[in-house]
Amino acid sequence: MRNGVVIILCIITAASCSLLPHKKETQTALQQDSIINDSLVTIYADTSIPLFIYTGGTKPQAVVYFAQTLIGVPYVYASSDPTIGFDCSGFITYVFNHFNITVPRSSIEFTNVPYEVPLADAKAGDLILFTGTDSTIRVVGHMGIVVKNENGLQFIHSTSGKANGVTITPLSDYYRGRFVKIVRVFPGN
Repeated sequence: MRNGVVIILCIITAASCSLLPHKKETQTALQQDSIINDSLVTIYADTSIPLFIYTGGTKPQAVVYFAQTLIGVPYVYASSDPTIGFDCSGFITYVFNHFNITVPRSSIEFTNVPYEVPLADAKAGDLILFTGTDSTIRVVGHMGIVVKNENGLQFIHSTSGKANGVTITPLSDYYRGRFVKIVRVFPGN
């Protein structure tokens, strides 16, 4: 256990999970997005552990096309249910789970994906990570999927902002100020 933070993944249907000791702040922040399809998933971050996402034979463009079918689904905090709405990581979870790709439920967990690429080299299907709305706190709190990077990067995400829901957004000065990094989950991309 490093600095009192551990990774525990408990998937339990209609049951409970007892947890090892952990930092209360970490538990509170990460449990906010912890309910997935009647299962409890609790993830505690250890930023020293790389997170590898197995994408199988799924093509990045297929993920982007499917994500675009969800444009207009409203923003709903802590939801990954398209009939209700999505928060940003709920949207990512739903899209990737559609292709049987397991990803974390919380945006902060994507910090550990080891394949970082320069912004100029981002491709469709890469994930773009941002801070939360307070850009002075340089911790990932928002994310999207790169749609294209020709004549300006565009990404699809579920936003609580003006668009309020799943939308495609250009990488504006506002988002550049919140930009953390691009991570590649499709190794052949």
